Amino acid sequence: MSVVNSTREVHVEEIVDVEPHNWLNLKEVPAWLISLGVHLLILFMLASFTRITLLDSENAIISSIEELDDNSFKLDPTIQDVVGSAGDTALMTQSMAAAPQTSVEQQQAMQEQLETEIEAPEPIIDDLMTQPAKEELMAAVEVSGETDRPDGGVAGAIDRLTLEIAAAAKEKKLLVVWLFDVSPSVSKRRNEIADRFENVYKQLGLLDAAEDDSSLRTAVAAFGDTTQFITKDPVSDVKEVVSQIRSIKEDTTGNENVFSAVTQIAKRYRSYKKQGRRNMMVIVVTDEAGTDDKTNLEDAISATKREGIKCYVVGNAAPFGQREVTVNFEIEPGVFVPAVSETGPETVAAERIKLPFWGQSSYDIKEISSGYGPYALTRLCAETNGIYFITEETSGPKFEPADMRAYHPDYISIRDYENSINKNMAKRALVMAATATRNSKRRIPTLTLEFPANTDNALRQAITVAQKPVSELDYGLNELQVLLEQGLKDRPKISEPRWRANYDLALGRVLAARVRAFGYNTILADMKSSPKTFEKKENNAWRLVPAEDVRSSPTVRKLGKQAQEILNGLIDEHPGTPWAYLAAKELDKPLGWSWQEMKLNLDPQGNRVRKPNPRFEEEQRKRKEALKKRGVNGNQPLKI
Repeated sequence: MSVVNSTREVHVEEIVDVEPHNWLNLKEVPAWLISLGVHLLILFMLASFTRITLLDSENAIISSIEELDDNSFKLDPTIQDVVGSAGDTALMTQSMAAAPQTSVEQQQAMQEQLETEIEAPEPIIDDLMTQPAKEELMAAVEVSGETDRPDGGVAGAIDRLTLEIAAAAKEKKLLVVWLFDVSPSVSKRRNEIADRFENVYKQLGLLDAAEDDSSLRTAVAAFGDTTQFITKDPVSDVKEVVSQIRSIKEDTTGNENVFSAVTQIAKRYRSYKKQGRRNMMVIVVTDEAGTDDKTNLEDAISATKREGIKCYVVGNAAPFGQREVTVNFEIEPGVFVPAVSETGPETVAAERIKLPFWGQSSYDIKEISSGYGPYALTRLCAETNGIYFITEETSGPKFEPADMRAYHPDYISIRDYENSINKNMAKRALVMAATATRNSKRRIPTLTLEFPANTDNALRQAITVAQKPVSELDYGLNELQVLLEQGLKDRPKISEPRWRANYDLALGRVLAARVRAFGYNTILADMKSSPKTFEKKENNAWRLVPAEDVRSSPTVRKLGKQAQEILNGLIDEHPGTPWAYLAAKELDKPLGWSWQEMKLNLDPQGNRVRKPNPRFEEEQRKRKEALKKRGVNGNQPLKI
């Protein structure tokens, strides 16, 4: 027993004695070994955290896929607009474009996996689904408040109006008021519409535009010097209306108070519209701009907008930068007379400078189409969310609507228009210059280009007569140049392409006209002091023709260079427009002059002798008789 106990005690004592010499004693461990252990421990902990985060992210992705709404798979319609005009890279951001190719491969792999694992349901098609009506399809192509050029002239415009009527009648009950111009020039158009009138309402029946006889009502009015209400009350049966349209009496006063008529219509049917809770539209049928725009336009706009009345016009295109055009009007069967038609302008005030094209024919530019309706009627349509339908263009050059889309006139009030031009000197100078060239008291003359020269005295006398207006001409052209150049500092501030084109055309043409006038006066003075001799003895007259040589001072030649630079720049900036067309015409002939000999039929005094033309004289006699029946002076053009 004693042996065992002593052994146990020794063992315990040994264990206790050994413990203080443990290898984990930090005092004896090297510092580098402790640092290594700490870093290994930190790396192990970071690895554990990263693993947990990745697992959480994977779970979050799976969860979000399960909760996605079906609508999130719908394509963004805005992306479809880009397809075809740019490549796929046009849709990438910079960071997307810089991503490695492997990410694309991963996307493709995931897409293939989704396609194999997810079974797409078959689309459900309802055979009984209602198809949209024709007018609803047309309504998707909205042109309200704009100018439209339907194919087929008047017939095409009526077809488009039929769809407009049908769309409005679908919303709720509708009152349509047809307002006809009673001037003689519109009689053909009135009859053409009367021929299609019943067919229009038959089409509306086929389109189910009217739910019953009372849902679509029609009224007819007419305007000239006064307003006439052809139908006493709105009617549902249009058969009786057709004969009344044909029986409208013509008004030869030349007054077309269309805006007064629109105002009266709005007031007359205001209570009828409200009591019946109806939509209402006014359709104006005319071929001119109206003569009461300055006094009644704003009232017409206010009355129709206040009552929610849409206004439409079946009319003509306005001539570019002009108020009037001269047409051959058939006053009697087979008898045509010159007649003045006020179909413009397309702008509030004159913005196109009026200068002759010296040395070339200007017949082709007398009736250039503006591509828009007259300002006042088009603005009435724009303000009421209607449409101006161009059914007849001018006889001159026409331009593509796509090229003219950015050049629409300012459809704003006259007050706002004046404020706009007063804020920019270039605009103000342009309007002042354009207005000045239309002043009959300061009319810029057409140069005399043919001079009889059967004797030197006859030649000198003809030159003296031709020089008189040229001295006054240069003074007027210089005033225009100074006025327009005052606006040069504000020219860069113009943002509208129409105003830039108008200003550049005006300045370029004024400079070119000054160069031509200087050269003209110089070459006449030289001929007057030293008459030229003919190479051919049978010739007896001289004609001035355009030439490259500008016989004048270096200052004048510098003006010519400036004019060419401005006009060429205009052609480059505004291709396919009336401004480019007129600039090209100005540059078509050189700015200098030269003499060309010719033969004229002259009497001994140097006066031209014209051969009698019996046919022409007979036509003139018939014209005078036809005008006399209407009480019109044969020396004045007929106003229609």
